[in-house]
Amino acid sequence: MELKSYQRRVIENLEEYLGYVQEHKSLAKAFNQYWEDKIGPYNPLDGTGMETYKNNIPNAAHVCVKVPTAGGKTFIAVNALHTIFSAYDSAKPKAVIWLVPWSNLLQQTVNTLSNPEHPYRQKLNSLFNNRVEIYQKADLLQGSNFNPTVVKDQLSIFVMSFASLRANNKEDRKVFQENGQLESFVSQYKSDEHILSGVDDTALINVLRYLNPVLVVDESHNAESDLSVDMLKNLNPSFILDLTATPKANSNIVSLVPAIELKKEHMVKLPVIVYNNHDKTEVINNALHLQRKLEILAIKQEAEGGRYIRPIVLFQAQPKTKNDNTTFEKLKEQLLGLGIPESHIKIKTANIDELKGIDLMSKNCEVRYIITINALKEGWDCPFAYILASLADKSSSVDVEQILGRVLRQPYVQRHKDFQLNLSYVLTASAKFNETLQSIVKGLQESGFSEKDYRKVDKMTEEEKKTVAVNPIESFLFPEQQSEQEDIIDKNRVTFDPSRYPSGADETSDNQWKETTSVIEEIEAIAEEQNRKLEEQIKEQEKQPVDENIFQEMGAKVKRYKVKESNKDYIAKIEFPQFFIKVTASDIFGTDEELLNRDSLLKDFKLSDEDIKIDFDKISSDLYKIDLEEAKKNEYRPSFTKIEDNLVKDPIAEYILAKPKENQITDITHQMMQIIGNMYPIPDQEIKVYIGRILKSMNTEQLRDILVRKWSYTDKIKAKIRQLTDSYAEGRFNDLLKSKKIKTKVNWKLGNEIVPGNIGSSIGNSLYEREGSMNGFEERVAMEIGTASNVAFWHRNLERGKGFYINGFKANHYPDFILQTKSHKTILIETKGDHLDGSDSEAKCRLGNEWERQAGQDFSYFMVFDKKEIKGAYTLDKAKELISQM
Repeated sequence: MELKSYQRRVIENLEEYLGYVQEHKSLAKAFNQYWEDKIGPYNPLDGTGMETYKNNIPNAAHVCVKVPTAGGKTFIAVNALHTIFSAYDSAKPKAVIWLVPWSNLLQQTVNTLSNPEHPYRQKLNSLFNNRVEIYQKADLLQGSNFNPTVVKDQLSIFVMSFASLRANNKEDRKVFQENGQLESFVSQYKSDEHILSGVDDTALINVLRYLNPVLVVDESHNAESDLSVDMLKNLNPSFILDLTATPKANSNIVSLVPAIELKKEHMVKLPVIVYNNHDKTEVINNALHLQRKLEILAIKQEAEGGRYIRPIVLFQAQPKTKNDNTTFEKLKEQLLGLGIPESHIKIKTANIDELKGIDLMSKNCEVRYIITINALKEGWDCPFAYILASLADKSSSVDVEQILGRVLRQPYVQRHKDFQLNLSYVLTASAKFNETLQSIVKGLQESGFSEKDYRKVDKMTEEEKKTVAVNPIESFLFPEQQSEQEDIIDKNRVTFDPSRYPSGADETSDNQWKETTSVIEEIEAIAEEQNRKLEEQIKEQEKQPVDENIFQEMGAKVKRYKVKESNKDYIAKIEFPQFFIKVTASDIFGTDEELLNRDSLLKDFKLSDEDIKIDFDKISSDLYKIDLEEAKKNEYRPSFTKIEDNLVKDPIAEYILAKPKENQITDITHQMMQIIGNMYPIPDQEIKVYIGRILKSMNTEQLRDILVRKWSYTDKIKAKIRQLTDSYAEGRFNDLLKSKKIKTKVNWKLGNEIVPGNIGSSIGNSLYEREGSMNGFEERVAMEIGTASNVAFWHRNLERGKGFYINGFKANHYPDFILQTKSHKTILIETKGDHLDGSDSEAKCRLGNEWERQAGQDFSYFMVFDKKEIKGAYTLDKAKELISQM
């Protein structure tokens, strides 16, 4: 299982932030500069920029990732652990406390991380060399395979609930009590600074504090109370990663995923179609018909080679009250009275759990209707849930926000043939429909989505809404007179026939199941239109800068600069070509061409077959490495360990070198894999084999040197791998170009606004009100070429997903400038100081010049050096001369 593109960006954002920490040697400075470079400095007066770093837990880096419901937070965290521990000294224990707010989510997390067949555990094994152990609290208290030796040599994940670690929780005081099973850890303590006052050295809490763990806080918005914050402080963490769809005001967000990214990857069923019926009878009748229609489509799709789906309705019943309105018990009785088999109906409430032990995804499961109140509010996910049918009193606004997220997850994370199976549905009968919509918006927001992600239809007339108004005094004095006729479902108005359940593809011919309701037809029509609009929005968005949807999500925090009025006509007419590759359609949704990315060029690359010639003689003996674990007391900046040849010795180096060579290679490879990080799309196994080949060719002294300077050796190996992949990708690109499998077509436009982050000097003739920051040589280019008499405008092209990039065999190449001449020629300029004339520049130059050849007469590309020249590039003077003639 590989990361989705947006998940990969989250990991890249985390790596980027840790890079800032490396540069600034301060968690706060790193965070503040990270966001300043993206969206500009923080200005409390107008609210622009990201608020400065909040030192919530002293001595710990504390960052947050915002991911909507169904976005794969757990898988992101699994990959993030590798990124985080790559910033540590590899000799430190890799201890993780994975905190969850509820018991059902705890068991779910334990199961997914423990099961060797589950993709999450398989990814952990791949990232941490199969040295992974998952513990629950009981395992830790008993010392079950939990001691200093095993913890030192593996990734240890302790899955625990918030409540079990709170000091005021009397039932869980064992965490704070003396524990002879953990005596072996006490001899490892270097000092008593981590010991909690009044708590025995052997208590589990002190062992956890000694390990200075990384915390993964799932659904972190539930850990904001004073008790929860104290609980986090008690754990003495070195790093805290918050995962939530709804970050709180004091969160240090380093990455956020817009909801549309999940729709693009077919993770969620959006938009939500909200239909307000006349009464409860209609809600039930239409929910039954809609479920059947969806199931018929699902059966037909499976018969044509699709995956098995059995759409489920979540009936949200009225809570039990004095007047015993539509409760879950009455609703089940009424559904049975319609002839629906009991095996199709299950109740899930705080006190009744008929779903226990049932695999709702199994073909053998018959459940189509789940009756609940709010018991499914969080920590429960079944992608077969499609319809939320709320049965609150008509006079109440429908309180659906707690369980709306349960119908959003898309089955099998793929687009389905029939558009109806790609959306979710909410059916209500509320006279207070506007309040109900606010509840739905709130529910979407609590799941990380927005009010743009639903479409509404209100069929209840104003007259019908007025009839449910009740005098509160009469209601109090004469409650027996206030019962509504609709509290009892009118069987005579239910047109659904339970005896005709679809049971196979042979029953789904066009002549079958003609009975339906006009409401279902109306819902389908609305769904089709809204689905079409969303698909169009996604297509348009793909032409925008990569980060624009993130900036839209951040709203007013983002400082924008508009295009100058005089230039609007220019940019409206310029469309930039990019490389597209012809592909063979693999399914009904396939296309004959798609935007080329470097990863696709490396699809058949085999690192294990490449040469291992690397010059290790020029390794720098000095290298600074983040060590977030050794933060000074009462400070939140990390300390940095200077690694030198003769001063730093890995404490287990001699232990490793005492082993047979084969074992040495295994252990050293494992250490280097921890450092090397993600090199997507090259599989980790390929990198592991490649490193093994390098190590086999070395003698004992060379292996000893690697153990002393493994960071530097790893950097050399990474550089070699990049060189090999670049060479392969360029060869593949040229082959596909020659065989006419690659072409250019227009795919990108300049926006009316930009988000430069830090702004540069004001130089005349710029496209926007202000342009992005520039170095000295770039400012010279802007002044000497951008202000020439034949140039209509110049623009400092933005990087990191904001501006235009040339795609191809190099990782996206963002030229420094975009110019437009008055004769309507569009020119891209990449500037290079004379010291930057290595192979990377040469490859970019070749790519840019090929783009110019393929883009046509109206486009040009220049790589510009001050004085030096490389093949295909120009000096500044020569570029000025040529551009002045265009």
